[in-house]
Amino acid sequence: MLYTAKTIKGYKLDSLDGEIGRVKEFYFDDRHWTIRYLVADTGNWLPGRQVLISPYALGAVNTDIYKDQIKINLTKKQIEDSPSLNSDKPVSRQFEDNYYGYFGWPTYWGGPYTWGAYPYMVRDRDKWKTSTKGGKTGDHHLRSTHAVSGYHIQATDGEIGHVEDFIIDDDTWTIRYLLINTLNWWQGKKVLVSPLWIERVSWGESKVFVNLSREAIKQSPEYTEEFLLTRDYETALHQHYNRKGYWVDELVAKQHSF
Repeated sequence: MLYTAKTIKGYKLDSLDGEIGRVKEFYFDDRHWTIRYLVADTGNWLPGRQVLISPYALGAVNTDIYKDQIKINLTKKQIEDSPSLNSDKPVSRQFEDNYYGYFGWPTYWGGPYTWGAYPYMVRDRDKWKTSTKGGKTGDHHLRSTHAVSGYHIQATDGEIGHVEDFIIDDDTWTIRYLLINTLNWWQGKKVLVSPLWIERVSWGESKVFVNLSREAIKQSPEYTEEFLLTRDYETALHQHYNRKGYWVDELVAKQHSF
């Protein structure tokens, strides 16, 4: 399912033996635009440290009005004993090495694909390759969804708006779209832009450059409500830009992985 990051923010996080807190924000990598960590607000539990949860431990998002939760397939003890990261420190590669080593998960940087040695997240340990380390690391950095919100969007012929939110796939934990608010350009119409259509990002200028024209974006299917994020809507959006749907390549990748 597809959800906005703001919808999930504040959801309860339920471990195997009790609630640990609520969703605070997400860290994603700027190479594949995939969520690498959910940041938990644990209140008075584990104060002074960032509590990061990898998608490997996340269950599906439950949007039931009486629950609004995400299941975590870890115990509170496992989380408490995991490598600690001070709340004021950035996520280093050394921390990630220790973190992934502690849980025994394949590293997402250990290969050329979205999930390292795999084009998609493999949860079945029996299907993990013998070696998942020492592969091509790529040049990526972790970015916060909170920090990138508000970035300006630059089309091929001018600015069109700013990043208001992120559309996240809770199956693959990939950011499928940036939700763009065009308030200062075209009466507040909201549109979606795929990270696959991004030409480059100037992190210093807080600006995202897309290889789409202002007119093409203006004529694109308008985004209104989260429940309208259906495959029919996505198909119409991709057809408008004459782009192939991401689901086509991912289906092929899964069929040829094993």
